Amino acid sequence: MELVINGLSKTYGNGVKALDNVSLTIPTGMFGLLGPNGAGKSTLMRILATLQEADAGSAMLGSIDVLKEKDAVRRVLGYLPQEFGVYPRVSAYEMLDHIALLKGVTNKGERKTLVEALLQRVNLWEQRKRRLIGFSGGMKQRFGIAQSLIGEPKLIIVDEPTAGLDPGERNRFYNLLTEIGENVVVILSTHIVQDVQELCGNMAIINKGKLLYAGPPDAALLEMRGKVWEKSIAKSELEGYATSGKLISNKLVAGKPIIHVMGDNAPGDGFVSTEPSLEDVFFGYIHSSNQAPARA
Repeated sequence: MELVINGLSKTYGNGVKALDNVSLTIPTGMFGLLGPNGAGKSTLMRILATLQEADAGSAMLGSIDVLKEKDAVRRVLGYLPQEFGVYPRVSAYEMLDHIALLKGVTNKGERKTLVEALLQRVNLWEQRKRRLIGFSGGMKQRFGIAQSLIGEPKLIIVDEPTAGLDPGERNRFYNLLTEIGENVVVILSTHIVQDVQELCGNMAIINKGKLLYAGPPDAALLEMRGKVWEKSIAKSELEGYATSGKLISNKLVAGKPIIHVMGDNAPGDGFVSTEPSLEDVFFGYIHSSNQAPARA
């Protein structure tokens, strides 16, 4: 099964164009949706999750019209938003049992088997009697994945899942998502490049509502090879480069800024060619879109 999006657009009442003619084909597996805050990622996710209306365009999940057959979408959808509400003083088992009932699993024995299997799968069995208010951020996210898996979904949408997680919890979450993504369409919406690099065979970059890139991360890296230039500078020089319009990224190494610029030819002035990273791809596309003149 694949998700095919054509010409999806959304403009809010204040005039902000959250999505501008976005077209994407998303196959089975992990798909990374990268973009800075406010890029339009969450708007796209909410439309696909049937929580918001699009102004124009279409989206087909297999034979299901996502924009018109909302009940059919919800039957095969698992959704983990950035913030999801739970009853904090209820145990993990009780809450998952309640959600399964709401999703139509009315047989008590069937529901018991399902809830126990999901808690085992997300490694929360030992905490099943613990109240959700006492869960760490990573445990809450794993619980969120468990509830999103009820009903054997064909499409799972995960919005900014690893923000605030420690490295150990991030790795556990990565492993769980990778396992899930073997058989269903999983859209991972994030502004964290490492999430996509670790997990996704395909990705898209979106900024200001526009699709800037769609394809495998490796193809994007190959496309940028020979176009990224690196230089170590003094901190006092950073502001000048930042205002030049050429800087795509910078990071501190041993207290000194290492800056990257993008260009087809060597810029001189001490810059050397460097192998591009996925961060260079991301920042390069965002930089180019921000530099592009606005259309009349």
